[in-house]
Amino acid sequence: MVLNLYNTLTRKKEIFKPIKNGEVLFYQCGPTVYWTQHIGNLRAMVLADFIRRTFLYNNYKVNFVRNYTDVGHLVSDGDTGEDKMEKGVKREGLSPTEIANKYIKIFEDDNKDLNTLEPSHKPKATEYIKEMQAMIQTLLEKGFAYNTDLAIYFDISKVENYTKLSGQNLEKNREGAGVSDTEDSQKKNSADFALWFFRAGKHENAIQYWPSPFNSPLVENGNGFPGWHIECSAMSKKLLANTIDIHMGGIEHIPVHHTNEIAQSESANGVPLANYWLHNEWLMVNNGKMAKSEGTSYSLAELKEKDFNPLALRYFFLQANYRSKQNFTWEAMPSAQTGYDRLIKNINSLGATVGKIDDNFRTEFNEKINNDFNTPQALALVFAVLKSKLADEDKLATILDFDKVLGLNLK
Repeated sequence: MVLNLYNTLTRKKEIFKPIKNGEVLFYQCGPTVYWTQHIGNLRAMVLADFIRRTFLYNNYKVNFVRNYTDVGHLVSDGDTGEDKMEKGVKREGLSPTEIANKYIKIFEDDNKDLNTLEPSHKPKATEYIKEMQAMIQTLLEKGFAYNTDLAIYFDISKVENYTKLSGQNLEKNREGAGVSDTEDSQKKNSADFALWFFRAGKHENAIQYWPSPFNSPLVENGNGFPGWHIECSAMSKKLLANTIDIHMGGIEHIPVHHTNEIAQSESANGVPLANYWLHNEWLMVNNGKMAKSEGTSYSLAELKEKDFNPLALRYFFLQANYRSKQNFTWEAMPSAQTGYDRLIKNINSLGATVGKIDDNFRTEFNEKINNDFNTPQALALVFAVLKSKLADEDKLATILDFDKVLGLNLK
C-alpha cells in the first residue's frame, strides 16, 4: 500500500519511496545521557517506534539507528556553556563513562517498559571519534571548515540555503538558538558552529578529550572533543549511508542541530543527508513546557511509583499524532490507565482461540497508519473491531495483528 508521510524539508505530505527496494534506512537522534530522560523524551521514542513498526507492517526491512550522545553536547544547543556530561560528573562525582552507563541503563529499562523495539544499532558518540575526525578533515580540505586557536568551525557562508529545513531567516535562526560564541574572536561568522573544540580556553579542563590531526598552538596533539552536530552526521554515515531514507527528531532540533547536520553532511558527502525529515511535537505539562527548571520533568519511575502501568502511558501517547502537541496532566493518567485496563479486559473476554484476520479491517488499519502514522485513528479501530459482528476468535486475531504496530502487548 502507498505510505504517505509529512516531510519537514518540503513542508508537505509525500509518498514514501525508499532508496533501496524493501528497506528503510532510519536514524533517530537519541538522548544525551547525563540525566534521566523525562516522559516527553520517552514519547518521542514511542512515536518513532510506532513509525518503525508501521514500516515493518508494510513488509519493509528497517535498519534503525538511535544514538547516545555522551560527549560534546553543551548546555545550549549551540556552542555555549559546559558539556552536559561534565555537568553530570560534577553533580554525582562519577566518571563520564559511569554517568553514561548509568543513564543509558535507565533509558533502556524505560524503553523496555514501554515496549519499544530494540534499535538495530545503538552507537555512543565516544565510539566514533575517528569517523568524526575524518569528516571534519574532508570539510577542511573542501573549504567548508576553518581552523582557529580554539576550535574547528563550519563556515555557514559557504552553504547555499543553509536554513532550508527551518525556513527561518538566519538572524532569527541564530537568535533563537543561542549559537554565537563570543569567546572566539577568530570566528568568521557568529553563527558558524564548532566541529571540534580544542582543549583550550573555556574547555581547557575538559575531562573527555582525544588527540586529533588538527592544529592549535594552545594544545598538544590537537587534543579536544567533537561538537554535538558532527556526531550524528558521522554515525549516520558509518552505520547507514551517505543518504538515508528517514531522519527523525523533536521539533527543537529543526533550527540548529538538524540544520547543521544537513550543512556539514551534504558539504562533506556531496549528496542529500536524508530524503524525509520527520519531527515530533512536544509533550506539554498542564499546557506548559516540560522542564527540570519548572519541576515538571517527570520520569517514568515517578509514574510507576504512583502505580501506573508504563503501557498505559504508551496507550496515552497513541491518542495523539506525532506532529501534534500532547498535554500531560496527573489527572489524565487515571483515565489512560482505566482505558488500557478496560481494553485488556475486553480482549481477555474474547477467549484464547485465535481465528482469522479480517481483511476489511486490516485494509482500513493499514490506510490509517500509512496516512502519516495516524495513531489516534489506528487505536480507535481496535474498539471498532470489538464492537463489530465478527466472531470472537476473528476479533482477537485482527486486534493482535494491529498490535504489531500499536505495541500495547495485547496478547
